[in-house]
Amino acid sequence: MSEDHYPKYIQALLQPESYPYSVDTVTLVQTHISFVLLAGDFVYKFKKPVNFGFLDFSTLEKRKYCCRQELLLNRRLSPEIYLGLVEVKDDGGAIRLGGTGDVIEYGVKMRRMPEERMMSRVIERGELHGDHIQALVDVLVPFYEQAARNPEIDKFGTAEAVAVNVLENFEQTEDFIGGGALTQAQFDAISAYARTFLARDTIFQNRIQAGKVRDCHGDLYSANICLADKVYIYDCIEFNDRFRYCDVASDVAFLAMDLDFHHLPELSKLFIDRFCSQSGDDGLRGMLNFYTCYRAYVRGKIGLFTAADPAVDPEVKKANLAAASDYFSLACRYAEKE
Repeated sequence: MSEDHYPKYIQALLQPESYPYSVDTVTLVQTHISFVLLAGDFVYKFKKPVNFGFLDFSTLEKRKYCCRQELLLNRRLSPEIYLGLVEVKDDGGAIRLGGTGDVIEYGVKMRRMPEERMMSRVIERGELHGDHIQALVDVLVPFYEQAARNPEIDKFGTAEAVAVNVLENFEQTEDFIGGGALTQAQFDAISAYARTFLARDTIFQNRIQAGKVRDCHGDLYSANICLADKVYIYDCIEFNDRFRYCDVASDVAFLAMDLDFHHLPELSKLFIDRFCSQSGDDGLRGMLNFYTCYRAYVRGKIGLFTAADPAVDPEVKKANLAAASDYFSLACRYAEKE
């Protein structure tokens, strides 16, 4: 996609001279909801003006609020990364970060982590091992122990509340059936399994009573983890509380699913075994298959959404459709386990 199709502020910020420090090159990375600019030692993340129902970035004020939430929530796990709110200003046609003029966009400034230490890159090189898994468990167990829990958050752990998230996925992907990534048979098998499990009200209530529904991360997988001098976990869900207020099992299942997706079932099992042992939460196992299925389906859905975005490049579209197909196949395998 040519640069002139991007918003004007993104076109401007792709130019190194737009920054208040020396930058050699600027690289743009897109998701279905964000523009991410890699500029020297820093990363700038801007929210696209989209409204998917489950998230609403449609106005400047809503984007500003979500940027502030992103800073607040992500500083729980990685305060070193999240540096502050940035303003993009238009001063008589000159668009740049900060300075004078009218604010036309808000974003989040982050410290740039070493790309070669991103967990996804470590996995690609075949270098992920048990010590990494233990380091993750050592960070996550105290995080969940300290994460907020109250009667309002507990409500999101009921079968009825979880069903809102799960069934919404099926509604949002129905039109994609037969498009090359999701078959009717897969859709039917996964949705039938999910509905059957959701009918087990008691198992969800037991998790609430055990204190396992918390203000979690919401997007815990390798793309949001850096294994550098220490474990950095970032990019939690800030745009919708109901995706973050969940059973700890749902959060943990995401990373377990991700390891399965990358053909690392032994490390996935090790992660769950160590987490359950260290946290004393053996009841998590009874929820694991349901939530790994759910998480795989969510990743497939996001792949479909990204591929359908007219702003993404053809190669990005192709890669996202292929990944979506793999995620739906994995979700189907989980569904067929029970």
